[in-house]
Amino acid sequence: MEIKKLSLGAFGTNCFLVYLPDSAELFIVDPAAEPEKIIAEAKKFPFKSARILLTHAHIDHISAAGKVASQLNISKAELAPGDHDMYHSSENAIPPYFYPADDLPPVSDFDPVTHCTVIPLPGHTKGGSGFLFDDGKTGFLLSGDTLFCGSIGRTDLYGGDYAVLIKSITEKLLTLPDDLTVYPGHGEETSIGYERKNNPYIN
Repeated sequence: MEIKKLSLGAFGTNCFLVYLPDSAELFIVDPAAEPEKIIAEAKKFPFKSARILLTHAHIDHISAAGKVASQLNISKAELAPGDHDMYHSSENAIPPYFYPADDLPPVSDFDPVTHCTVIPLPGHTKGGSGFLFDDGKTGFLLSGDTLFCGSIGRTDLYGGDYAVLIKSITEKLLTLPDDLTVYPGHGEETSIGYERKNNPYIN
């Protein structure tokens, strides 16, 4: 299993390409912006099929989904139902600079994901999700905007709820092994153990 991180767009949003050699599947997680960069990196992998997975529907995590889908023969994006309304909303914008793309692919709930457990993580948004990849040799968590290195996701945006976010982190993430690498939606990677000991929001 291979992972490639791309930091994209004005908000430095992390897009991840996760490649599974045994099935030749490529997962594109949070195609945030700069679709040409995502497509170019994706084409370096010898994949037979590709899918788009979204940790949540904020505009800075989905803006390149349309162009990526069309260029890589992907029929839809996959997202937890709690964020479907936001995905389609004209209010999912950061005016005056960023507005919803008019070419977003259709969206559905998650199909089964090879070597991955989808973890519901409401709090930053209603439908926030994490992706725990583990093929028996390599394991890591893509935490979206739920948990960052030394911080947590905002809860002052649409669908945010601080108490729900903290519950998601303490009940769903801090129960994972300390040595598990965490790749967040912005910034650098961390580990569950580091956040358990050092994150001021959960200590």
